[in-house]
Amino acid sequence: MKYGYARVSTTDQKLENQIDSLKIAGADKIYKEKFTGTTTTRPEFNKLLADVNSGDTLIVTKLDRFARNTREALEIIQELFKRNVKVNILNMGVIDNTPTGQLVFTIFSAFAQFERDMIVTRTQEGKLYAKSHDPFFREGRPQTYTDEQIRFAYDLRKQGMTYKMIERKTGISVRTQQRRFKQLKKLPL
Repeated sequence: MKYGYARVSTTDQKLENQIDSLKIAGADKIYKEKFTGTTTTRPEFNKLLADVNSGDTLIVTKLDRFARNTREALEIIQELFKRNVKVNILNMGVIDNTPTGQLVFTIFSAFAQFERDMIVTRTQEGKLYAKSHDPFFREGRPQTYTDEQIRFAYDLRKQGMTYKMIERKTGISVRTQQRRFKQLKKLPL
């Protein structure tokens, strides 16, 4: 039997392209989930690993859909090889329990890990550059309230309104007011 596995990292991403590719490759049954590859919790993948038997083939579209890193990929592949399960990574080919198959897989896994590591490195370098060259760079999610809204709330506070009164008037929580007012005091008005 041929089993397919499709995974995306966020709930916003779509599985359809992977599922179509797996069907074209002949997958009889497809397991799918929306989990980041960095998590160890992948219930559908674990079900799939429990269901495959000797002579079966596991199909994935890309190596990074399969494992979080080279070490984990090698461990999973070795376990599948012990159970006489072939792995078909659509952008690489069929990998089986032969010396050539294991060599090819080890090399491709190392390159996939290298690519992920390079992406992380470039992202960190980009953030460092932005932090040192862009005074307005802020890491993390954007702030809900503009500086103008916070200044308005701050003016209300200076006029004697309580945090709770300002919260009712503007919708800005007490904690956000306190945090943003503290930041505002550090900036020139």
